[in-house]
Amino acid sequence: QVQLVESGGGLVQAGGSLRLSCAASGSIFRINGMGWYRQAPGKQRELVATITSGGSTNYADSVKGRFTIFRDNAKNTVYLQMNSLKPEDTAVYYCNMVVRTTSSVNQYDYWGQGTQVTVSS
Repeated sequence: QVQLVESGGGLVQAGGSLRLSCAASGSIFRINGMGWYRQAPGKQRELVATITSGGSTNYADSVKGRFTIFRDNAKNTVYLQMNSLKPEDTAVYYCNMVVRTTSSVNQYDYWGQGTQVTVSS
């Protein structure tokens, strides 16, 4: 079993910054993709940013140039640095990891519990 624990959410004024962290623990052989998603009230969950095991990144157009995703493989942790925050960034943010729990090729999706980010205008 694998657990993801998020931290770093909170309330911030528009233009401010926050850094989210998500640490994985448990039966981990290797972590492939990592990512952040968000869900605002009344909306579907959407992709924010992803990073591959090789370090390639992908961002939603709405956050390009403001958010940065990076990972620390030694700590099984993914981060999301969020700068120039806007009220429309307000949402619950979820981390996601694609994990191999053994040396087999099987991999599984795991999700964090979510952390609230609120940006006031």
